[in-house]
Amino acid sequence: MNHVAWKGYAYGALAAASYGVNPLFGLPLYSREGMTPDAVLFYRYGLALLMLMVVMKLKGVPFGICRRQVLPLAGLGLLFAFSSLLLFDSYNYMDAGIASTLLFIYPVLVAVIMAVCFKERVSVLTAVSIAMAFSGIALLYRGEGGQTLSLTGVAMVFGSSLSYAVYMVAVNRSSLGQLPAVKLTFYSLLFGLLLFWVRLDFGASVPLIRHPLMWADVCCLAFFPTVVSLVAMAKAIHYIGSTPTAILGALEPVTALFFGVAVFGEALTPRIVLGVLLVLTAVTLIIVARPLLQTLGRVGKVKSLITYRKRRSGRYV
Repeated sequence: MNHVAWKGYAYGALAAASYGVNPLFGLPLYSREGMTPDAVLFYRYGLALLMLMVVMKLKGVPFGICRRQVLPLAGLGLLFAFSSLLLFDSYNYMDAGIASTLLFIYPVLVAVIMAVCFKERVSVLTAVSIAMAFSGIALLYRGEGGQTLSLTGVAMVFGSSLSYAVYMVAVNRSSLGQLPAVKLTFYSLLFGLLLFWVRLDFGASVPLIRHPLMWADVCCLAFFPTVVSLVAMAKAIHYIGSTPTAILGALEPVTALFFGVAVFGEALTPRIVLGVLLVLTAVTLIIVARPLLQTLGRVGKVKSLITYRKRRSGRYV
């Protein structure tokens, strides 16, 4: 593997791992400071916007957008915000590591949406992956001794994953996908911020941050899982392409699960490990299915062409 590829994989791992630290900096704001998910996300989005403004200035990315792009960007921003809100709210009902793992079914939901809404063909491998993913979710949902996870928490994570899946499909199927990633994310966060501003009584209920540790948490929340993750992902895609970068996204729930167990004392049982492995394997298969089938198809065509030429040359009787 050459030096450029190593850099790409390193950036991809950094992007995934940095997004997985959401619980590390978000949960202390709940337990220690008593902040609501709306307040946490208001500060996260606001500080991330300031950081992205600096990035756009340094990169020379213009801030201007067309009038016809305002409503689509607002819709994307609301989808993005609802996804964040439902995920952060689910931390109040279930372990953060499991919530982050359940969230990672969004590539499966993307495949389903594309098949149902855009008539994209579902391969056998995709169908098997979907079944495997929901088997893993069933293991995560039902605990030892028959107890189950909070139905409210599971519904919130599923809603978060669905919102993000629709967001991804909308970006890929609209002209907004042509915008620079930094600009698209900037306006998604900007319109998403408005949702939290309204939910916090138009800013009247925004809690003031006085403690230095709170500032450290919200700054890290805005910087690592937002700015660092986005910039590193863009670099990884540049070096190794989108498919390997997406595969490395499996590190997101693994990172969240690690911090949940190591820092917050969440339970880690063989059942949970098996459920996590099933979900990650299913999503990885979803991601690599199309490139793998395309590669096998090209190999088959090459073999057929070689056989045809040999026959034409008289080497086969």
